[in-house]
Amino acid sequence: MRVFICEYVTSGGLRDKPLPEATLAEARLVRDALVMDLEELPGISAVLAYDDRLPRPKHDAVPVRKGEDPWITWSGLAQECDVVWPIAPEAGGQHSRMVRLMREANARIIASASDTVTLLNSRLKTAKRLAEFGIPHVPTYPIDALPRGLDGDLVTRPDDGSGWASARAWPNRAALPRGAGLVVQPYVHGTFASLGVLAREDGVTLLAVHRLNISHLVGVFGFEGVTVGAIIDEDGSLAALARDVVAAFPGLSGLLGIDVILTPQGAVVTEVHPRVTPAYAGLHASLGVNPLAFVPELIREGKPPAVPHLPRTIPVEVKLR
Repeated sequence: MRVFICEYVTSGGLRDKPLPEATLAEARLVRDALVMDLEELPGISAVLAYDDRLPRPKHDAVPVRKGEDPWITWSGLAQECDVVWPIAPEAGGQHSRMVRLMREANARIIASASDTVTLLNSRLKTAKRLAEFGIPHVPTYPIDALPRGLDGDLVTRPDDGSGWASARAWPNRAALPRGAGLVVQPYVHGTFASLGVLAREDGVTLLAVHRLNISHLVGVFGFEGVTVGAIIDEDGSLAALARDVVAAFPGLSGLLGIDVILTPQGAVVTEVHPRVTPAYAGLHASLGVNPLAFVPELIREGKPPAVPHLPRTIPVEVKLR
């Protein structure tokens, strides 16, 4: 079985643009960890496309050169392979576009439903859906339609996309900037964390809970890395939260990340990633189990083994800075 891992940055999505160092480091971590775990599974080999400014991977790989359209290259590889695994940033709708392209080219794709990916690309729409299902979350408002009484420490973020790279903190309402496409959230104090989740038709499994290492200096946030498996879900409340979130977004499938803030009152959801996140780079080592052995699309008959009672996770550092 040939599996095409199409990771947007390393696969040539930025071939005619500069390669941001931090983004590239994150992308390579995810890609290389997936390839390593894939090739541990019997009868499976990885296929890659790669930006030809990067070293050629030690696998079956097709270069994307200057001036070439990576989407055409990706579509061709998707048609040739047995399974496709698209991974891209949410910003700019790249992930939803890639999922649609791959689904047109190959019926066997490891991805959430396209409309679900598109919905989760908007922080406002995500917050609205979470509210409709009664799931604790960080309230989110358009910057030009703030409710009365919202003041104190606030955070602005783009509505489009995910992550903390563009988040900014402000001391009060009067200090907020003006800008199209920004949303405002109250600053919630607590521990930044992420739930590593496997969603299958037969159920939802919380694989591990990670601590997100996010810096905050003079109002600017930075994602430094993640301590995989650092937090233990002693009472099962985080597993229950993961099940509730997946139920609220029926198209979610595969390996996902649900970012939360752990407060004394409980966890509140900040965003949902319908794809693998950088935490995957330490997941196998933290669990002591290859998580890809339980992904249905990687099993020829589509019926993977039941997820066993997983061992207690071991903290594993994944540094991005």
